[in-house]
Amino acid sequence: MRPSSPRAGSRVLASLACLALLAACGQTVQTALPQQPAATRTDRPEPGTPTSTAEVDVRRDGIEPAVVTGVRFAGHGTYDRLVIDLKGKVPGYSVEWTDQFVEDGSGKPMDVSGGAYLQVTLMPANAHDTKGRLTWSGGPVFATGLLNLTDVVRTGDFEGRVGIGLVLARKAAFRVKEQGGPSRLIIDVAH
Repeated sequence: MRPSSPRAGSRVLASLACLALLAACGQTVQTALPQQPAATRTDRPEPGTPTSTAEVDVRRDGIEPAVVTGVRFAGHGTYDRLVIDLKGKVPGYSVEWTDQFVEDGSGKPMDVSGGAYLQVTLMPANAHDTKGRLTWSGGPVFATGLLNLTDVVRTGDFEGRVGIGLVLARKAAFRVKEQGGPSRLIIDVAH
């Protein structure tokens, strides 16, 4: 057996030193986080999407009744929109959740089905002219073909109050906006 040479011992020490250095480098690499693309947040809605289910009540007493001249609806990327066209100033209004729609005046339940019901009531307002002719024709149920807003229902035109029902596939956040020139009330309902 040959005695170990000083060179062999140096090689062993050099190898151990290299391993220690590599091990230390390996630990540094392991603690560094790899570059990853930014995560997409799914808990925040897209800009412009309604975010509240809170009911709305706006009172405007002492103004001339507005006249509902029609309703329009359209789908957008993350919400469905209902536009109520008005002649005159935007009246007071309430937007409330309800279990079913009933005809104003008679109180009879209306035969529509959906997952949720949002009742819009305009006051003071009319959906007829001075001769009693409807200013908003058609209906009383208007199918929309949209994702969440499935039908629009004329629920009434009685004693200065106009009722408009939104039949939804499911309860969802909504927002209400007023616009002028011409006057209109806009209800956006999230998909």
